[in-house]
Amino acid sequence: MSINKHRDAIDKIDEKIVHLLNRRTHHVLEIGKAKVESGEEIYAPHRESDLLRRIRKLNDGPIADESLSAIYREVMSSALALQKTLTIAYLGPEATFTHQAAIRRFGSSLIYSPQKTIADVFSEVGRNHAEYGVVPVENSTEGVVTHTLDMFTDSDLKIVAQVLLPIQHFLIGRSKLKEVKKLYSHPQAFAQCRGWLRENLPSAEYIESSSTTRAAELAAKDKKAAAIASELAAERCKLRVLEPSIQDSSTNTTRFLVLGRKCSPSTGNDRTSIMFSLADKVGALHQALSAIRDHKLNMTKIESRPSRRKAWEYFFYVDIEGHNEDSKVAKAIQKLGDQCNFIKILGSYPDGD
Repeated sequence: MSINKHRDAIDKIDEKIVHLLNRRTHHVLEIGKAKVESGEEIYAPHRESDLLRRIRKLNDGPIADESLSAIYREVMSSALALQKTLTIAYLGPEATFTHQAAIRRFGSSLIYSPQKTIADVFSEVGRNHAEYGVVPVENSTEGVVTHTLDMFTDSDLKIVAQVLLPIQHFLIGRSKLKEVKKLYSHPQAFAQCRGWLRENLPSAEYIESSSTTRAAELAAKDKKAAAIASELAAERCKLRVLEPSIQDSSTNTTRFLVLGRKCSPSTGNDRTSIMFSLADKVGALHQALSAIRDHKLNMTKIESRPSRRKAWEYFFYVDIEGHNEDSKVAKAIQKLGDQCNFIKILGSYPDGD
């Protein structure tokens, strides 16, 4: 078949795709009307998770699963935007990794509202100025984001979804690598690129900034400066990529939480996050966690933070596999609660990205 015949075939396929996408959107809009009438949330992360899982099963190539998922996220994003004007608050500024995580979850058709602090993200969603919020909670190499955990103490918001974003740090600037005298970035970005920097820019002056995007903005003003930031920040600030993927760990990943007002329904592949406090006595934590063990549940994470209410009192944060509506999980949480001074379900949401 000649190139022109292939192109003619593509044009005909595109006509069908556009027609089918619009047909699909009509059905989505009808579902949206029904949701509004019944008081349901327009955004349904459990349905999105099921749909993407189904699409990946249907895929027999050559399109990669990740690429197909990205296409469908944009399809769903455009449909969401037609159903309701949704605002997503996130830890800003623009072009940060949290911004990328928000777009990865919600697509590019919604309204994004950058916030100065994690507390501001919680506040925007809590005051109904935004429908959802996106905040970082942990990095695979640098550990937990304590500010995010601390915010749950006094917040009624729920975790409705999570985003797992592979982190790629780019060295960006206006000059060549050998001409760089100053290097701007966020402290965590510096920490995640220690090895590369020690070998390639040992004599540069390292200057900390409030975000990787701010670092890119500062580097854009100085020919002898560079920044460690995202590729999106490079595009936004019109800077060249001097060196891609300079992070020390190839598996460097940050986990982000999507905040909302209601728990997501069960998908059959879920995670539940809980926080609790215990009496200060010997064996209290061991005894409390036995509730999870006795119901044969897998605990995937545990962290502790000072309660800030009483000296040497701590809150524990635990993630377990399963949904809080599952019988085993519900019984385990009830048994755990019997041994706690305080317990709160932070959310049940689809596991995985």
